[in-house]
Amino acid sequence: MFFVGCNAHSKDVIDQIIVDEAKLLINRGLNSNIGFEIVESLTTEVGPRLAGTEAEKRARDWGEKKFKELEFSNIRSEPFSVDHWERRHEHVQIISPFPQNLVVTTLGGSVSTPTGGLSGDIVSFPTLQALKDAPLSGLEGKVVFVDEYMTRTQGGSGYGIAVKKRSGAANEAGKRGAIAALIRSVGTDHHRFAHTGQMTYEKDIKKVPVAALSAPDADQLQRALERGDVKVKLSLHVEAKGKVESGNVIAEIPGLTDEIVLIGAHLDSWDLGTGAIDDGAGIGITVGAAKLIMDLNKVPKRTIRVVMFGSEEVGLVGARAYAEKYKSSLHKHIVGAESDFGAGRIWKFDTNFAPEKLYLGDAIHKILEPLGIGRGDNNASGGPDIGPIRELGVPAVTLKQNGWDYFDYHHTADDTLDKIDPSDMAQNVAAYAAFTWIVANLDDDFRSTE
Repeated sequence: MFFVGCNAHSKDVIDQIIVDEAKLLINRGLNSNIGFEIVESLTTEVGPRLAGTEAEKRARDWGEKKFKELEFSNIRSEPFSVDHWERRHEHVQIISPFPQNLVVTTLGGSVSTPTGGLSGDIVSFPTLQALKDAPLSGLEGKVVFVDEYMTRTQGGSGYGIAVKKRSGAANEAGKRGAIAALIRSVGTDHHRFAHTGQMTYEKDIKKVPVAALSAPDADQLQRALERGDVKVKLSLHVEAKGKVESGNVIAEIPGLTDEIVLIGAHLDSWDLGTGAIDDGAGIGITVGAAKLIMDLNKVPKRTIRVVMFGSEEVGLVGARAYAEKYKSSLHKHIVGAESDFGAGRIWKFDTNFAPEKLYLGDAIHKILEPLGIGRGDNNASGGPDIGPIRELGVPAVTLKQNGWDYFDYHHTADDTLDKIDPSDMAQNVAAYAAFTWIVANLDDDFRSTE
């Protein structure tokens, strides 16, 4: 049995009754399996949930049903449109001088190769910048290979640098007359799983197909290149039907006022694995935390809104739709927080508050601290789907998870339920439940008073 001891560090800022209730939520969260049960249900009963597909529609149906089962209020789906894209076939092979297949995945948004595929000599670049620095001629008929590595960090900071090649490789290759692009997967593992992810073409350039190699296959291709010229054949077939329907699934714990405390995660996933860590875990954490709050049988001062965002993976489409729909009431959104970095233990509490309101963040942190959570900085993003409302002035919090191995599995076929430790997930649920309950009952908010 886990237990978090009570202290009065924050009694002068937060009502002691709320402090005690938050600590009760922490203790219940640490001893509950609710978060893991929810992600197990989602990944088993729906599986992969690619944006704009029938599978994502089934996920929305699952979300509404789960909210009803857990007795939430004001349950609804809010539709929006998204560009359809699905992979149908992908095959890449070295055809000379060492014939062999390579493990790849087509990047989301890529165009297809011509019928029958295409073949060309590889031209390798160690980084995206090296490709950008190359002349605008000389790559005609070639296949560009960007072999840039990603750095492993606890907080995932290496991703922001490495992910630029996902769109950049195809765009820069197209500008230089190449016929296709390959990249080393944006990931930190050494397993034979390729990492997919969304890419976007710049306007008015030649669109060339692009795929990501698994790390061992990128190594293999580079070793072959060390021995001389290498020719490859790519056969990538995708389907794009234009605009289709997606949507956000929303439920609430009604409060005494119409002020909103928003927590959430994204419901869609890529199609290779079952979307357990990205982002089924976030769904389990936030819905599980809200369910613990409901089980207190107390009405919060502020309404707690749980959002399952749709179509995050293809460009934060659901998040932007939410910001647009609620733009006239965002001044009533007290804070936003998304869980979208796997299920590793939360180790840091970041805020994005007005400087004069940082004392509130410090007081909340004192309650979370026994969970092994340190006080972070005041540059919280809130999570990808919180970005659009944060940019419009909504304060944000990031309950930062340990992502040391997150990019070993991210966007691969290896993103499956067995990668989640239920005890780590319980710590996440406990932290989110306590944080959400405190904020929902504060008398103050986090915006500037000026």
